[in-house]
Formats: sequence, structure tokens, C-alpha cells
Amino acid sequence: MPRTRTLMAGLLALPVNAILFGSGAVLVLSIPQLQPYMEYVLPAAIAVAFALTWPIAWTLAPRLRVRNDYYPNLFRKD
Repeated sequence: MPRTRTLMAGLLALPVNAILFGSGAVLVLSIPQLQPYMEYVLPAAIAVAFALTWPIAWTLAPRLRVRNDYYPNLFRKD
């Protein structure tokens, strides 16, 4: 049975990958000096985005689980 963190990281991996890929592609395509090397740089940016997706999603997953210990006044009713 997968743990909650694993499931949350799996769900987070798709949007994290989309953000990393999009920002990397825009960065690479917006630099005119990279035009001659585009056939090498763009796949490298895609590979870097894919490689960084899982560690970033794994780091963000526990932060989505808000507990009262971290924010004691968040759900307080006055």
C-alpha cells in the first residue's frame, strides 16, 4: 500500500513537471544566441526538467498537509 506522501508526490509531479518544462523551454527559446544549438539545448532542458520533477514533488508533498501544530490560529473560531 503506497504511503500518503508517495501518492501526493505522484499527483504533484505532473504540474511540477509542466512548470519546469515550460519555464525551461521559454528560457531556452527566448535566447537568440542558442539558436544554432537548439537541437541539443532543448532536449537537455527537457531532461533536466524531468530529472528535477520527482525531488521537487517529494519535497513539496508534506507541506500540503496542513496540521494545527504548524498553524495553531489558522482554524480558530473566535
